[in-house]
Amino acid sequence: MNNLPPEHAPLVQFSVQDDCLQIGGIALTRLAQRVGSTPFYAYDRQKISERIALLRQHLPNEIRLHYAMKANPMPAVVHHLAGQVDGMDVASAGEMRIALDTILSPDKISFAGPGKKEHELSSAIAAGVVLNMESEQEMELIAQLGGYLGIVPNVSIRVNPDFELKSSGMKMGGGPKPFGVDAERVPDMLIRLGRLGLNFLGFHIFSGSQNLDATAIQEMHTKTFQLGIRLAEHAPSPVRLFNIGGGFGVPYFPGDRALNVAAIGDNLQHLMPQVKRQLPDARIVIELGRYMVAEAGIYVCRVLERKISRGKIFLVTDGGLHHHLAASGNFGQVIRKNYPIIIGNKVQGAEREVVSVVGPLCTPLDLLADQMQMSKASIGDLVVILQSGAYGLTASPTAFLSHPIPVEVLV
Repeated sequence: MNNLPPEHAPLVQFSVQDDCLQIGGIALTRLAQRVGSTPFYAYDRQKISERIALLRQHLPNEIRLHYAMKANPMPAVVHHLAGQVDGMDVASAGEMRIALDTILSPDKISFAGPGKKEHELSSAIAAGVVLNMESEQEMELIAQLGGYLGIVPNVSIRVNPDFELKSSGMKMGGGPKPFGVDAERVPDMLIRLGRLGLNFLGFHIFSGSQNLDATAIQEMHTKTFQLGIRLAEHAPSPVRLFNIGGGFGVPYFPGDRALNVAAIGDNLQHLMPQVKRQLPDARIVIELGRYMVAEAGIYVCRVLERKISRGKIFLVTDGGLHHHLAASGNFGQVIRKNYPIIIGNKVQGAEREVVSVVGPLCTPLDLLADQMQMSKASIGDLVVILQSGAYGLTASPTAFLSHPIPVEVLV
């Protein structure tokens, strides 16, 4: 009877030479020497570029690609992407400052998220960034601040649709939500917007994230366009910007399979003629974060100790949930599942074993891998968590127990 744990789908984005993972054309062991210490994050610029090229290949030419910076705001990653995407979405003044330092013009940067502070709104208005308004109250405040500054703010309405993205890892629309304005309230908001004299650009409709079901995304796109066209009838001016969100997922866990982007592109190609007829002035945007960068990144930590407890082997490392909360299962997982993890300098290995990988924190939550089969590791070997380019370091409690913050490198 085979009692081995289930395996992940083959992840072949990185090559292997002499049983050592290569990233950015560099052997992992050499990269670790170059960085100088573990743990660290490494992102492969070529893999990011290849992902953008894949999207361009399959999506209609009319679609504009925006990067959702919350996925990975490392400045070097953002600057690399700025030369390849058509715009960016930010969720704080800090992210906005990074985006404004790139080659993108301010009107190609949008600012979304509830609870924007007055100083954030004022900075965005002064910069010429597009504000995705999350409520009627925020709209009134934006108009007031624009009057103080003597600037007409660029605005779009973030809509909470009356549907959700099925099979989504995180549902961002449908039902009561803190995000956006309920679709049924948008027509009245548009009337008020016209009286306030704001520079209305369009709509932002984001229904969910981390979805691997192409059929569900196709259905979401169809419903999103229908809703946007319906709402446009109430707009004070033609819709010039229509952000239909993202939701494209990547495989993390056993049983996951890569998203069929070609099928999504075919459906969009079918929908675009009607959209262009009814919204002829609209720039159609797909906003992606995770899908652009997740598979291009790795997290690397080092084995400090092999520990046996009541017949089970634990690899104790210098990394942990304080650096990679998602891999520990404490960032949105209901039932904990293992990220794909390998011994980076012994990818296949002469011997295999089932082990758990834990970090140095004094909590049972500090679990990076639970009873996974991998190469037999020795003290000093490098543990690699794949699929780590998105929602890694900045989504983790780095201050917990006051350990050093890991280095990030783009190679």
